[in-house]
Amino acid sequence: MPEANSSDNRRGGVLALAGGVGGAKLAVGLARVLPPDALTVVVNTGDDEIFYGLHVSPDIDTVTYSLAGLANPETGWGFAGDTFNALGTLKNLGADTWFGLGDHDLALHLRRTDMLRSGKTLSDVTLDLSRRMGVRHPVVPMSDQPVRTIIESDDGEMSFQEYFVHRRSEPEVIGLRFDGADSASPSPVFKSALESPNAIVFCPSNPFLSVDPIMALPGVREMIAVSDIPRVAVSPIIGGRAVKGPAARIFQTFAQKPPSALAVAEHYEGIATHFVMDNKDESSRVAVEALGYEVLVTETLMTTDAHKIALAIEVCGMAGVPI
Repeated sequence: MPEANSSDNRRGGVLALAGGVGGAKLAVGLARVLPPDALTVVVNTGDDEIFYGLHVSPDIDTVTYSLAGLANPETGWGFAGDTFNALGTLKNLGADTWFGLGDHDLALHLRRTDMLRSGKTLSDVTLDLSRRMGVRHPVVPMSDQPVRTIIESDDGEMSFQEYFVHRRSEPEVIGLRFDGADSASPSPVFKSALESPNAIVFCPSNPFLSVDPIMALPGVREMIAVSDIPRVAVSPIIGGRAVKGPAARIFQTFAQKPPSALAVAEHYEGIATHFVMDNKDESSRVAVEALGYEVLVTETLMTTDAHKIALAIEVCGMAGVPI
């Protein structure tokens, strides 16, 4: 594949909003076809938690590991080939170890926590650690201030990790909020990237749990909605099913309709201008176009690096981004 010409007039390049495994996969594809100065990946931090006294940023780590080629290929998250000796010792010492962290994971969280305690921002820490892992493209948190995704369920309120990992997404979700979002600010690199991007890509992440926390930051939704550039949303729902995670159930709760590509398009209506759906959802094309979208129907299931690159090329082509 030819090298992208970084001298092209890309303004601020592509701004990709991501979280989770699906978002990380498309971020990998975009990073393969765009040079570092033409792509910024902004990652959800509403899932961040303190575990074993350490600051854990699950979505940032999933995106970073994926871009570095270090992610566990079986799960899409975690460090490939990781061991769990420290976790076993923690359990023997009486710790509640429902949130599993491998030894490589723990090393990363130790370093992140130490750097944060020294006064560095999460943005500084994330950029430094990702580059040390070989990631050339900027990966930045949505904010340097804490924002917590809180699940309101039929069994009380809980953090996202409590709901998703500890409770295995079993409680019925009846509400969702992002504590701290009103007083938080977009991280500096995110804010800069928002000012003059060439295109914005909503990666195939959970719209409610991974993208909405980013959009909840003051001014973000408004800046994106009024921008005059292509804004491409890639559906995480394929044939009425979520590839990973609780997106399907969340859609049923909040959209009050079965999960579908059309439901995703309705969620991004007024924010995105272009929409990408899987071949299995071809029957929804006319309905999605009626919402005002330019629509691309293609293969969106990314099971190999070749799939990730192919989808990234199509997304860039749809947005008019040179590669």
